[in-house]
Amino acid sequence: MTRLNHYSKADHAIDWQLDSVVHALRDAREQWRADHGRTNESGGRSLPSREIINEVVETVIGAVFPMRLGPSNLRHHSEDYFIGYTLDAALNALLDQVVLELDHTAMRRGEAPQDHSGQAIAIVRDFGAMLPTIRQWLDIDIMAAYRGDPAARSVDEVLLCYPGITAIIYHRLAHQLYSTGAPLLARMVSEAAHSATGIDIHPGASIGSGFFIDHGTGVVIGETAIIGDRVRIYQAVTLGAKRFPADDSGQLEKGHARHPIVENDVVIYAGATILGRITIGHDSIIGGNVWLTRSVEPHSNVSQASLQKSPCQAGIEV
Repeated sequence: MTRLNHYSKADHAIDWQLDSVVHALRDAREQWRADHGRTNESGGRSLPSREIINEVVETVIGAVFPMRLGPSNLRHHSEDYFIGYTLDAALNALLDQVVLELDHTAMRRGEAPQDHSGQAIAIVRDFGAMLPTIRQWLDIDIMAAYRGDPAARSVDEVLLCYPGITAIIYHRLAHQLYSTGAPLLARMVSEAAHSATGIDIHPGASIGSGFFIDHGTGVVIGETAIIGDRVRIYQAVTLGAKRFPADDSGQLEKGHARHPIVENDVVIYAGATILGRITIGHDSIIGGNVWLTRSVEPHSNVSQASLQKSPCQAGIEV
């Protein structure tokens, strides 16, 4: 914050009438806390830090791919030392953030304060133990991108340059956090990837091996989507929900399976929108700009032309 002082070109202090702004912001905070049952909040900030989570993820990625995404001065003979040292620091930093999430979740539920360190250690230990498996999955994803794109000159180019690979790296880390009990941190990780790549994958989505997003901008994959192995999708594809059931009070119900299931070896071309808990059968091809709200059988080939000729046989609504 102090460096902002260097940006002022004024030779004298300006009266911004900040007293009224500070008081109005305090009133807004107090009103929000009253509306959300937070009037008993005290102490310091209780939420995890986006900055720390971003640093943890970048550190972990560098440890998973040390000679390509690690520090530029790293040498082969010191790889293991670097990985051990950096993961120790990253996992300890992650532990603090997991504790903050668990404490905050308990507070939101009105539960009595308790020590969540044991639960947090288990979550972080599971996360660390899964990193070798995640690396193996990512190697398959990278190879799928290399084989699936004639413009790719090497697997190194794919890893360093392809936004779809960046998004899936972040997703596989986020999904592990989501699955083991840190959904807020997982969402923070996925939103960092969304900001960087324009690809929005909810950390709850289940994605099989050999997944390739080509180009990627505008892709949206919802929380309960299930994607099989060797699936390829292109830019502006949406795997979304068709409708959102509400309870008696009008509030949206949470947790329902509402996104598509995409089976193995499916290709979905640019601009396709697939909505609802429907199934895209294995080995199917979904053409560009198709709007799909009903399941299709395996080995289907759905295109704009097939919709115009026989939408019922294509299994879709127009």
